[in-house]
Parts: sequence; C-alpha cells; structure tokens
Amino acid sequence: MADQIMETILLQHGPTPVQWRRSARARRISLRIDPRAGGVVVTLPARAIEAAGRALVHNHAGWIGERLSRLPQPIAFVEGADVPLGGDWFRIRHWPEGGATRVDQGCLLVGGTPPALAQNVSDFMQDEARRRLGAAAVRKARNAGLCVRKVVVKDTRTRWGSCTADGALMFCWRLVMAPLLVQDYVVAHEVAHLRHMNHGAQFWALVEELTPHREAGTEWLATRGGSLMRIG
Repeated sequence: MADQIMETILLQHGPTPVQWRRSARARRISLRIDPRAGGVVVTLPARAIEAAGRALVHNHAGWIGERLSRLPQPIAFVEGADVPLGGDWFRIRHWPEGGATRVDQGCLLVGGTPPALAQNVSDFMQDEARRRLGAAAVRKARNAGLCVRKVVVKDTRTRWGSCTADGALMFCWRLVMAPLLVQDYVVAHEVAHLRHMNHGAQFWALVEELTPHREAGTEWLATRGGSLMRIG
C-alpha cells in the first residue's frame, strides 16, 4: 500500500469514502471520521497488514454510519449561502461593483466575477483569520511577557493550531468562523505553548490566566468543531 490511498468501501449504511494512510510514527491502527470528506481516515503502522485495517473498518461500521449521519450538510461558498464568521451568520451576496469583499448588514458582499466568488470568499476568510487571530495572539503574548515571531494560517484537517519552539504560531483558518470565545481559547492555548511546550499543570495554569473560556472552547470544538470542515 502507498503512503496514502483513497477508495470507497460499501458498508451497511452505504458507500463510504476511506483514506488509508501509512505512518512510521503510528504504534497501532487507528480510525477517525473525516468531516470534510464525509468519510473515514484509517492510519496504519508501517508494518501493519492492510487486512487488519479493513477488519477494523467493518467491525466499526455501525459506529461509522452513526457518526457520519450526524455530520451537518456541507455549505458551499455560493450566492445565497449562509456562512458563519465569529459565530454570527452572514448571507453571501455577489456584488460585482462592490470592490473588496466585506461584511455589511448581515451580508457578505463579494466582488469580482461569478466564477471567482468561492475563491474570493475563501480568501476573505483566510485574511480575516490571519488578522483576527494574529492580533489576538500578539496581544495575549505581550500580556504574558512572551513574543510571537510570526503567525500563519493554513487549511488543516486535524489541528486547530500549533506552536513551534522558535515562536511561530499556526492556526486553521476555519477557526475564524467559530464563536469568539472558541477563538480566544485556541489562541490562548497556542500562546501558552510559547512558554510550555507540553500539556503539564503549568501549561494549563497559564492557559487559564490567558482566557476564561477553556472549558467552553474545548466543549464547542469537541461537539461542533467538525462542522467547520463542512464549509467552503
């Protein structure tokens, strides 16, 4: 098996997209739901046999079907669609003469040509994520006597954020669609890693100094975070 393979497997609830991954770091076969693809990701250790992974999928077919049935319908960046920004919802409206994409009276006004609408919305969301999350990270770091070297946004599948030892922070741009308290928690989490590159007691103590939203943010991401992967 190659490092990554996509296929569709027929389970009891219907055809299911499955992505197979080989990982030298994996110690056991694992299975997780991929909200963006509406399917499953199976990770195999380097020496694991493919048949064991297939058995895992079929043995958990009921669980997979139940979890996939709970995924919200995907939302495309198209004219008339309602999309979240900071937890509030805005209707996408194509506004050819409107110039740069902007929020106005409950709408997201998007300029440019119709074929470019989806990309323009995506670009706007990523720019907003970079601006909002970056400013929040710098502010929290300054309050804690820390320094952020740079902030980047990416379209990650499994991480909302990360921090490198040299002070670079990364956030999933989709986080900008989540409620503000969720953004506040994730930013605090990554800023705390500037001092503590672990999840020990001192790390969590600093997180709670930086935000009052640890519990609410964690719960929202666990129960509703996957919905953000269905947008765009």
